[in-house]
Parts: sequence; structure tokens; C-alpha cells
Amino acid sequence: MRTLFSPEHEQFREQVRRFCEREIAPHYREWEKAGHSPREFWRKAGEHGVLCTTIPTEYGGPGGDFLHACIVTEEMVRVGANLGIPVHSDMVSPYLLHYGSEPLKQRLLPRLCAGEIIGSIAMTEPGTGSDLKSIRTHAVRDGDAWVISGQKVWITNGFNCGVVLVACKTDPAAGAKGVSLIAVEEGTPGFTRSQPMDKIGLKAQDTAELFFDSVRVPASNLVGEEGRGFVYLMEQLPQERLVIAMRSAATLETQLEATIRYTTDRKVFGNPIIGFQNTRFKLAEAKAYITMLRTFVDACAAEHMAGGISSEKAAMAKLVATETMGRFLDEFLQLHGGYGYSAEYGIGRAWVDARVSRIAGGASEVLRDIISRNLGTGAA
Repeated sequence: MRTLFSPEHEQFREQVRRFCEREIAPHYREWEKAGHSPREFWRKAGEHGVLCTTIPTEYGGPGGDFLHACIVTEEMVRVGANLGIPVHSDMVSPYLLHYGSEPLKQRLLPRLCAGEIIGSIAMTEPGTGSDLKSIRTHAVRDGDAWVISGQKVWITNGFNCGVVLVACKTDPAAGAKGVSLIAVEEGTPGFTRSQPMDKIGLKAQDTAELFFDSVRVPASNLVGEEGRGFVYLMEQLPQERLVIAMRSAATLETQLEATIRYTTDRKVFGNPIIGFQNTRFKLAEAKAYITMLRTFVDACAAEHMAGGISSEKAAMAKLVATETMGRFLDEFLQLHGGYGYSAEYGIGRAWVDARVSRIAGGASEVLRDIISRNLGTGAA
């Protein structure tokens, strides 16, 4: 039994579970084919309190906590859905809440909470990857405005976004200290986006390239202080990585249950697949590792609730969770045989969707470097 959630949290879980089963599951394959989810879905999610769970009621949010956000993530996993809600709710909205000016918060947060606009954050550029200090998109101050030029790639919610927080250089000579965050709204002249990118997985989670051709936005669209963008990004990364770890653990639990059901029902040579010792041993090992992972990730979430998780601990959680997920989802797919390779089965979609988790939010190699810094003598 998990002790992380209160009875109120579990009531919220039931609400979200019903929403996912009614509003996501029946339509998800259609959204995968389209490459994005319809905006009407986002408005429904806002009406049912599924979006921006940590945003206070004064800004139109439900006024929940980080655990409410985790519940939304876990219940989406339960129906096999990968959408851009964590980026919208757990990245864009908190950045605005923590660092945005009061007028910016009053203008954007209620619309994000209601699903009237979809939020995105643009960091990655062609050739930069995880090296945010090397971004080339730049913004020049011109009177009471910022003029932004550059290109972003692999941007979740990029095709659908109504507002995007753009990481750009406002002082190119200052390195990391020259990075700022500026909000750009849909319809601003010079701001365009590509069609949804053709990815191998996460088909319903729209991902696009964004282009900024002398995009002029009010100076008040600066999020926080000029030159503090890199600091803000680093401050929020631990929570973002913990969300990915929570999702990974939930994915493993969901697919373990599905694999147990499949191997119990499916017969080979007249016997259930689970009747073979090889199958039982593989599933037993998976259960042991997943149980240990769940205990660690929940402990990290409790620590975060109590005052904030460290960058090192969050890196550990994401590294272990995503690497473990990659290993055992592959085992589960193998146990499904040829059916595992079909997009009709949840394990096939989970397997291909999971691969990016070892890249996005900090590649495993970057996480190992973060962890290695505290190893003592000889550490990088």
C-alpha cells in the first residue's frame, strides 16, 4: 500500500480516472493518427480540473499540490496516453507562477488553467540539445519591446501552443547569465510553427519546430528578471525530472499487470505462458525491481513535498526509473510475442513511447555527470 496520498488525493484520482477513461481512451488512437490532440479536449480538461493542478485558485487553478499533478500523470499512464499535459501544467504554468510579473500571471494563468490556451516551453535548438548555454535564439531590447529571432526544435505542444516561453539570449556575451525567458503568444507577427513532427513514438503528443522572425513582444512579457532564465530552468528541472520518474514507475506497474494478464490467458503448446519457469522468473524479477523503484520514487516525492528535492536526488530518480523502464518494457514486449509488436497492444505503444524518456528532461549521460560530481576524489 502506498502511503504518499491522502484520502482527498485518492478522491481526486477517481475523478481523473473517470475523465481519462471517458475523454481520452476512446479517442487516443485517432489523435495518434492526427499527430496532436484537439483543442476542445484541453478545454474539457480545464473544466474538469485536470490542468495546472498546483496553480492557486486566485489565478483560476484548482489550488492543489505536486501530488495532484502526479495523480494526473499516473492516470494518463493507466489508459496508455502520452499527451503534453505535464509540459502545460507542470512546467509552463509553474514558471509563470514562480517568476512571472503579476500582470503576466493574471493574463495567462487563468487561460492556461481553463485550457483556453495551451502552454509550451522552447529550449532545445538544432545543434544544442542539453547545452542550454549555447542557444542562439536571441532577443534585442527595442524601446518597450523585445525583438526575438531564432529557431527551436523538438518542442512539445509546439503545434498547438497558445503561449510559449522562449529561452533566448538577451546578452550573447554573458553565457548562461545572458539567458532570459520571454513569453510569446500565438498570432504574434513573425512567430510560426511547423506541422507536427513525425516521431517514432508519442504520436498524439504534438511536437513541432518553432520559428521566430523578428518577433516583437511587449517588454512586460519577460518572465522574471533579465539574464536569470538559466537559473530558473535549473531551479525547476528537479521537479520536472521527478515527474518523469513518477511516470516511468507508473508505466512499469501498468505494463507488468498487463503482461501478467496476457501470459496467463495466452497458451503455447497447450499451456499458459506464465506456466513456464522462464516467464515466471522474468516477471518475478520485474516485480522486485519495480517495487523497489516505486518505494524510492515515492520517497523522493515525499521529500519534494516536504521542502524540495535536490538536483542530485532528482537525477538519480529519473536515471534509475527511465533505465529500468527501458529494460523491463523490452522484456514485457518479448513475452507478448508477435502481438507485442502490434500498435493495437498497449505494450507496443508503451515500449516505443518510453525510449525518449532517457533523452528528454536531461539525457541519461547528463544525469550520470550530475550524480558523479558528489562521488568524492576523482569525480568530474
